[in-house]
Amino acid sequence: MKTPRRILRLPEVERLTGYKRSSIYRMAKEGQFPQQKRIGPGAVGWDSREVETWVEKKLDGVA
Repeated sequence: MKTPRRILRLPEVERLTGYKRSSIYRMAKEGQFPQQKRIGPGAVGWDSREVETWVEKKLDGVA
């Protein structure tokens, strides 16, 4: 069963992936990580399902 979809902020994305800010933004720019979504003025977040799928693919050796 999938977990509920939610918005992840950068500290949680860092914790879930093991990557720091600069690596996350670099990979997103290169198309190797889910893009952040604007959630308000000066605020961005990531779709939890997109990040979870990315992590699963990494663990399975797909990506």
